[in-house]
Amino acid sequence: MKRRNTLALAAIAAVAAYSLPVMAQQTVKIGAVAPKTGPLAGGAAVTHWPSIKMWVTQVNDRGGLKMKDGSQRKIELIEYDDRTNPGETIKAVERLATQDNADFIIAPYGTGLNLAAAPVFAKYGYPQIAVSAITDKTGELAQRYPTIFFTLGTTTAFANSVADVLKKMVDEGKIGKKVAMVNVADAFGIELAEAARPIFKKHGLEIVYDKSYPLGTQDLAPVMKGAKAANPDAFVAWSYPPDTFALAELAKIEGLNVKAYYSAVATCFPAFAGKFGKSADAVLGAGGINPEAPEMKGYYEDHKRITGVDADYWAGPVTYASLQVLEQAIEGTGGVDKAAVTDYVKKHSFKTVLGEWKFKNQSIENFWTVGQWQNGKFVGVASTGKPGEKPAVVKTGW
Repeated sequence: MKRRNTLALAAIAAVAAYSLPVMAQQTVKIGAVAPKTGPLAGGAAVTHWPSIKMWVTQVNDRGGLKMKDGSQRKIELIEYDDRTNPGETIKAVERLATQDNADFIIAPYGTGLNLAAAPVFAKYGYPQIAVSAITDKTGELAQRYPTIFFTLGTTTAFANSVADVLKKMVDEGKIGKKVAMVNVADAFGIELAEAARPIFKKHGLEIVYDKSYPLGTQDLAPVMKGAKAANPDAFVAWSYPPDTFALAELAKIEGLNVKAYYSAVATCFPAFAGKFGKSADAVLGAGGINPEAPEMKGYYEDHKRITGVDADYWAGPVTYASLQVLEQAIEGTGGVDKAAVTDYVKKHSFKTVLGEWKFKNQSIENFWTVGQWQNGKFVGVASTGKPGEKPAVVKTGW
């Protein structure tokens, strides 16, 4: 009996000794921090979390990420809700780095949360492919934080594109020059409004109403009433998802029948067209894509099949493309060395659903800036060099 027990214990020990190294190499731990509650939760639920789920599912279904030793390692996803609070974002990234020992961390959702977390990503050497951050400080931030990358564009590019679209309508005699402009008072909205003021003036546009409102504002009726009272020809809102929906609803109620209506984040969401139906026709918004591109058709089909919901027409595909970059960099280096992966991202080109990406000074230079709802699709009408732009059309009421 004693001999049998000894043999059994020896066998267990041998199995354990063999299994532990295998188990340790089974997964790549990837953390994700973004709102699941708070003002930006609705946007993250459309743009951020589904594309992550889609990517992780596809990689794991293929057997995992390919390592240089010939093995494959599946992704173990660790998720945290930052409650749309920069302090919570920072704490969650810290926890992923120091307690969860994540191999990589997906960049947060939103400009403010990305900028808040950037020092932590850099401190621990994590590549931060900041999908949903728009800022003119990309060059300055790239110098300060060598691990950060930008994919969505700059505030100047977005403001310029909106001004270009409006000026063209003015030059064609379709609208007048008066613009009512409002913005959400966080990093995203403040920086865009500041960039837009001199750019609009340079384009010959006259801002007749200029108002900001706090993030999470529940009552935007005074803002919309003020905009209508200014009798504008065009309306521009540097807005986040909750206010994008609320402002459109109020525009209908108040009868703001401008011929050019623009709102920023969430205008491209399928739910926007679902809520407003034909009233969404000719509404301009941030982003856009070329829905006829073969890669995009495949992305939308897979997104619906895997997540059960429709993808948006802007930052959702960009989120997915950033994860394709991370995947190719991990497999290109054959491991989870953060410094090696960061260096790989800086030096290589990547095949994505949005075409070939190559970072220059840690930023992508060709991106969509303005889209518009036309015949049930949110199509790109302005970009910094993307193919497939459609001409913008005039809005003829709600």
